[in-house]
Amino acid sequence: MKNSVNIYVRAWCQLDDQKILELFFERNETALAEVKNKYGGRFFKTALNILQSREDAEECVNDALFKSWEAIPPMYPDRLGAYIVKIVRNLALHKWEAKRAAKRGGGEVSVLMSELEGEMEECIPAGKATEPEEKYEAGLITQALNTWLSTLDKNTKAVFVLRYFHGESIRDISEKFKISESKVKSVLFRARKKLNAFLVSEDVL
Repeated sequence: MKNSVNIYVRAWCQLDDQKILELFFERNETALAEVKNKYGGRFFKTALNILQSREDAEECVNDALFKSWEAIPPMYPDRLGAYIVKIVRNLALHKWEAKRAAKRGGGEVSVLMSELEGEMEECIPAGKATEPEEKYEAGLITQALNTWLSTLDKNTKAVFVLRYFHGESIRDISEKFKISESKVKSVLFRARKKLNAFLVSEDVL
């Protein structure tokens, strides 16, 4: 009962994003504590799904909060939680890539990345593209991906985002939606095919 009360109190005390952003713009470091209070669990789970290490995940979250502090202002994200979780995910993937290069390992993340790369390998800039070129290509892909996501039905979008944005395992998604693992794989397979067709139609591939 005590834990339930504590959770309720924490939720009740959370500031809305507008108030938190005001703290950022005032350069009030309380903003970071408020973000962590409101979204910290989500950030940590996203990093942990990718890195499989609590210590690395915590470090990743702290680094993401620091980066958000540097970026806001002038950045004024429409969705604060989504903005920072994207930073968390990118940092976690970079850290995972560095560890894989050192260990030549594998695991769930390599499976996850290979699933998407199988459909979108040409989206990844090849050769020795300059940084502006890479940023331009990445911007096109991000814009196209966001547009495509908006065309999906609610359940397919949720499954896709949980898998490829938050690194959830097939099993976890299966349990969350109370559907079989084969059904999850089928939904993801069809979604990847649709994404490929969309990117081709938009001249991204």
